[in-house]
Amino acid sequence: MTMALAVYALCATTSIACAILLLRSWATTKSRLLFWSSLCFLGLALDNSLLFYDLVIIPQTDISIYRNFASLLGVSCLMYGLVMETGRSR
Repeated sequence: MTMALAVYALCATTSIACAILLLRSWATTKSRLLFWSSLCFLGLALDNSLLFYDLVIIPQTDISIYRNFASLLGVSCLMYGLVMETGRSR
């Protein structure tokens, strides 16, 4: 197992763990910012999982457009949540 393989797997695992912990916290508090943050980490977890799949499982195929779309979707969810929460606090 190479170091890069371990880093890709750990990044995906960490993103999934963060998403799960944020979703659990959102389920108890119903804080909207936690919900948007958990959606962001779900997108980043999908991005990291696709990165592992792209570079380790099928290195001959380039699926970077799907990886970039997953991270864009996740960060867009967080940006939307931040903008909406800022608007509600005024």
